[in-house]
Amino acid sequence: MEKKPVKIVTIGGGSSYTPELMEGFIKRYDQLPIKEIWLVDIEEGKEKMEIVGAMAQRMWDASPYDVKVHLTLDRREALPDADFVTTQFRVGLLNARIKDERIPLSYGMLGQETNGAGGMFKAFRTIPVILSIVEDMKELCPDAWLINFTNPSGMVTESVLRYGNWEKVVGLCNVPVNAILNEPATIGKTPEQLTYKFAGLNHFHWHKVFDETGKEVTQDIIDAMFKTEDTGRPANIFDVPYFKEQLDEMKTIPCGYHRYYYREQEMLAHAIEEFNTVGTRAEQVKQTEAELFELYKDPALNYKPEQLTKRGGAHYSDAACETIASIYNNSQTHIVLTTRNNGAIPDLPPEVAVEVSAHVGITGAQAIAFGPLQPAERGWLQCMKNMELCVEEAAVTGNYGLALQAFTLNPQIVAGADAKRVLDELLIAHKKYLPQFADKIAELEAEGVTIKDDVARELTEQGL
Repeated sequence: MEKKPVKIVTIGGGSSYTPELMEGFIKRYDQLPIKEIWLVDIEEGKEKMEIVGAMAQRMWDASPYDVKVHLTLDRREALPDADFVTTQFRVGLLNARIKDERIPLSYGMLGQETNGAGGMFKAFRTIPVILSIVEDMKELCPDAWLINFTNPSGMVTESVLRYGNWEKVVGLCNVPVNAILNEPATIGKTPEQLTYKFAGLNHFHWHKVFDETGKEVTQDIIDAMFKTEDTGRPANIFDVPYFKEQLDEMKTIPCGYHRYYYREQEMLAHAIEEFNTVGTRAEQVKQTEAELFELYKDPALNYKPEQLTKRGGAHYSDAACETIASIYNNSQTHIVLTTRNNGAIPDLPPEVAVEVSAHVGITGAQAIAFGPLQPAERGWLQCMKNMELCVEEAAVTGNYGLALQAFTLNPQIVAGADAKRVLDELLIAHKKYLPQFADKIAELEAEGVTIKDDVARELTEQGL
């Protein structure tokens, strides 16, 4: 029986990543016959959506395929009868990320967008929005799959499962794809010759590797990591080498984001140096994104520009498009994604969300068993998962005490008076996007709490 053509809806369609997504769909058109794509954004993102939407249409027009790209500010116009809904939005745009990073750094703490205080506040702003999208999907496209790429991807995806009661969801990240594509060459192999097994959380996973005979080659890659410059570290992470003795002992390979935990001292020092000189990562990304959109305006540009790799999202489409194609074709492809644990990692409850290797087909992701972790990794994992659970519940309920508990659990935050001050300042900075915390924010404002960092305070005063 011939399958029906596919309707894709992308929430956050004005993202600079959209050309990467279009490239992935074009490359896989034979596997995934798309009839229409809808890009959805909000009023503040209208100009960017129109720019990137025109470029997306040029990319399709340059291909052999007749696909129409629709643009709208009303997601309810886009959602009816969608087959797949992808999410790549940023509540508060990049100015919110600037505040997420600058306010913690003004107190000597990391504020990266998925780690530390910044990551938690991105979750506070994002989870209520993703849940509202799910409510619209229940009404307008109840059979659609939700493919989430919005950070913090693990917590956002888990909230859809836990509070949205929507099972047809997976969370994606390009970090595992980078490792799978880049590591094999370090030991003279191709990606097709190696088998990977991942386990952990989004931006907090480890993996093991096996060759075509079934022999484990994890240690070979660990050894090679200290002899090569490129082993899959994301472009947006400062390159501090791990301690080889630590990796030799754990016998698994940590992801690039583990640098924020295993080399916290050095990562924090680098972040503070940038904070005091060239600006935070968010401020640098804002500049890169501005340059990208100037390129996207070129009416002759009908392909993804190389500069997009500097944005930190290389191979985004390989994660998103491969997942969609595998569900559509029931391919049972090996993909690393966020889904229910269901025993894959016995150190965590079966119902929580984890980032693991899975076989993906028409019924979704079937997590591949990894087995128990060693004590050090188990301890990290259980602490981080419980921190995530506190963040998710606080995002839904607006429970200030629970938010403070999450701050206390997070390894990137030094618990105490300054941590509470960072929490309070971030609440005030993001008042516009945190109605669930309205009562506490009003109380803080009545107490006269103000934002210490000049840049973050000025953005807030401007309503940005």
